[in-house]
Amino acid sequence: MTSIALRTLCIIPARGGSKRLPRKNARILAGKPLVAHSIEHARSSRFIQRTIVSTEDDEIAAISAEYGAEVVRRPKELASDEATSESALRHVLHELTAAEQYEPELIVFLQCTSPVRKEGDIDAAVSRLITSNADSCFSACRSHAFIWRHEPGGIRPVNYDYHHRKREQELGPEWRENGSIFVFRPWTLLRENNRLGGRIVVHEMDFWTSFQIDSPQELALCDWILTARPHDVLGAPSD
Repeated sequence: MTSIALRTLCIIPARGGSKRLPRKNARILAGKPLVAHSIEHARSSRFIQRTIVSTEDDEIAAISAEYGAEVVRRPKELASDEATSESALRHVLHELTAAEQYEPELIVFLQCTSPVRKEGDIDAAVSRLITSNADSCFSACRSHAFIWRHEPGGIRPVNYDYHHRKREQELGPEWRENGSIFVFRPWTLLRENNRLGGRIVVHEMDFWTSFQIDSPQELALCDWILTARPHDVLGAPSD
């Protein structure tokens, strides 16, 4: 793994509201609040120097501080259903620049709704960006699906020709974003208002570490992964 040292900031947006799963980011998953999993993952990274949770919510702010994260209070208008993650990320950067003149060289953006990560996933994604001389990196799992899309005139295949159906293993490599880890240079966010830009690379994760929690069923599934099958999915814990 690369030994290049860059000022690396982790930002974890965690608002209090959620329509599909109320109070999602404070819900208990495998014995701790959902947001705590991403905080612990960030704090175990050898690249990340600072971990900040962006929230407008008092309970989530208290949980985040308890688990060792810094907290940046987000205005309520940036915590609405319509607000983007990019707006929360930009707000954190603005607050740090205004208060401290702090400017990171790399940003790691973790979504706490994707709480299942293997030890080393974050550092592998950062290393992938640095060693590839890339500008942004996203985590994803390999996809072998045959995808169809509704278009005018009917449905059409997107990634294969059904007249000449290939076996799944014969399809070219494709990935599905899993929403877990984004790593990018600050200019992509500040100039393009996007977490991805410039030269983009992918950090591949497996199927079992690629679930996102937006429903009670997905919360229960991730709880099962982390409590009942952690050795199968995440590997043996390090001593």
